[in-house]
Amino acid sequence: MSVEDEFDIVVIGGGPGGYATALYGAAAGLSVAIVERDKVGGTCLHRGCVPAKEFLETAAVQRTVSGAGAFGVNVAKSTLDFSVSQDRKNGVVDKLFKGLAGLLRGRKVTIVSGTGTLEADRRVRVLDGEDAGRVLIGRNVVLAAGSVPRTLPGLDVDGRWVMTSDEFLDLKEVPASVAVIGGGAIGCEFASLLADLGAKVTVLEALDSILTGCDEDIVRLIGRSFKKRGIEVVTGVQVEGHTPSADGSSTAVKAGEQSFDVEAIVVSVGRRPRTEGLVAPGVAVEVNDRGFVVADEYQRTAVPGVWAVGDVVAGTPQLAHVGFAEAIVAVKGMLGEPVLPVDYGRVPWAIYCHPEVAFCGMTEAQAKAKGIAVVTKKDPFGGNSRAQIIGDTEGVVKIVAEQQPDGSAGRILGVHMAGPWVTEQLGAGYLAVNWEALPEEVAYFIQPHPSLSESFGETVLALTGRGLHVG
Repeated sequence: MSVEDEFDIVVIGGGPGGYATALYGAAAGLSVAIVERDKVGGTCLHRGCVPAKEFLETAAVQRTVSGAGAFGVNVAKSTLDFSVSQDRKNGVVDKLFKGLAGLLRGRKVTIVSGTGTLEADRRVRVLDGEDAGRVLIGRNVVLAAGSVPRTLPGLDVDGRWVMTSDEFLDLKEVPASVAVIGGGAIGCEFASLLADLGAKVTVLEALDSILTGCDEDIVRLIGRSFKKRGIEVVTGVQVEGHTPSADGSSTAVKAGEQSFDVEAIVVSVGRRPRTEGLVAPGVAVEVNDRGFVVADEYQRTAVPGVWAVGDVVAGTPQLAHVGFAEAIVAVKGMLGEPVLPVDYGRVPWAIYCHPEVAFCGMTEAQAKAKGIAVVTKKDPFGGNSRAQIIGDTEGVVKIVAEQQPDGSAGRILGVHMAGPWVTEQLGAGYLAVNWEALPEEVAYFIQPHPSLSESFGETVLALTGRGLHVG
């Protein structure tokens, strides 16, 4: 006989969207339970954002040590013990996991171990795990089951020749040569860190360009940077499969009419929602033909009292911070509080390759496609004093503004950056875009000198028609 418990919120999935729902709901005084099949933190903490960025930091340290001679710091030739970075990554993840678990306990969130499925009348049944058979009844149920890596036909993941981000993040050694399948954000991050760590990297992308969705000026800059670093980028090719060599030392990847011999293949072609078995037959939650849960702008599904957040939601960016924002929207909706839905066209994006990429709002091409006349300004980091001091001048800040009838720059539509630590500099641009600010409203805020953030300030000032260092 199953044990039934009632909660104000039952969350299926303990990733960013799920645990943010729990924390925000508990902070509002609601009783909350999370049903999680693995560990709270989800893909982002255990198999995605956090571990990948730790490896990217290892790559940054390697890059710094290799260039130390330019600063008069003479070091012997550096060597890489990737197993140490792997252990450090595990330590970082474990510390963050324990902190998150403690935070949930501190807010009296009940953690239920197992796979949850939504049944009628907002009942969540635990199918397996330590709490198999348990039934939770939610006044509200939030679907936050997350996502898993997509694969391609002919590239069955085996952990030896072919891996996704899951398997890659468990490597103990860096392969000498790698084909990265997919030139999106994650693919470019993997390509960048592998190149910094000494691998010969080839990026194979089916579309005509890497980093689809980024501004064209940013894409060109990253393409030039990758080429200088020896990263080969091949676009417009479909990968059909691979053939291991007879001696077991490499595998030949077939992409269109070309073939590439590599020691490993990393498949990075996006993620699919983990919705198999999430909703029991007969429950009227709509799941589209791609497996995503359909929800409205307030995160409500077709079933009253059932909400969806995070990677399972149709038509939304699969970003951890989007899951955080959606969680707040959902909980405020449950409480009947006024709330603004997430504006997906203005969320911040951060790509941690080298050079880093960060942007929000419309690209120049997107604005023009909507029939909006634009004014743009760009400020290369080559003229930034702090960038020269740290020896990292490759990059640019580009701002897209609506052109007013007199030809001057109106509201800021998009901010696009590539360069040193731009992922930490996007905040001002994000505020400008989301507040629909005019250049005059933000241009005269004083930026510290010397700082990397001056490039944003200089670019906005130039949009007023009276720039200092930018014409």
